[in-house]
Amino acid sequence: MLWEIFHVALWDPPPAPPRPREVLERPDARIYAECWGEREGDVGVGGEVPGHDGLIGACWMRLLKGGLGLGYLDDETPQLGIALFAPFQHRGHGEPLMRAALEAARRHGYRRVSLTVHPQNPAASLYRRCGFVEIAQRRTYRLMLNELAASGS
Repeated sequence: MLWEIFHVALWDPPPAPPRPREVLERPDARIYAECWGEREGDVGVGGEVPGHDGLIGACWMRLLKGGLGLGYLDDETPQLGIALFAPFQHRGHGEPLMRAALEAARRHGYRRVSLTVHPQNPAASLYRRCGFVEIAQRRTYRLMLNELAASGS
């Protein structure tokens, strides 16, 4: 299921179509979801709603070391991904999902979390509401950081 959600998370601005599923086979993409849950430091939550059988989306983070990943800051800061399946987008589900994941990260002992977002992605406002601030530009993406201890988010 994470691979399906991960595919949704690969957002490009309209009118671009969804990326081909083959992009998930690239090493620079697989690092975010391959063998999920088997690595120390994998943290995530799934979203559910009453009346729907199954996940509506997920928010997950993985600690990647040695400079791996577009959102890499250091070997102690996990990189976060979030996505909701299309029928559940823009309906208020993202913020509680994100806040639950950030609380899970805090309980795990993480002090901060990073993510990257395309400048045209409307989800950037959600990230700011949840305590993320832009700290740099990486390729065509904004690198955002949430200082968990300082923000309370």
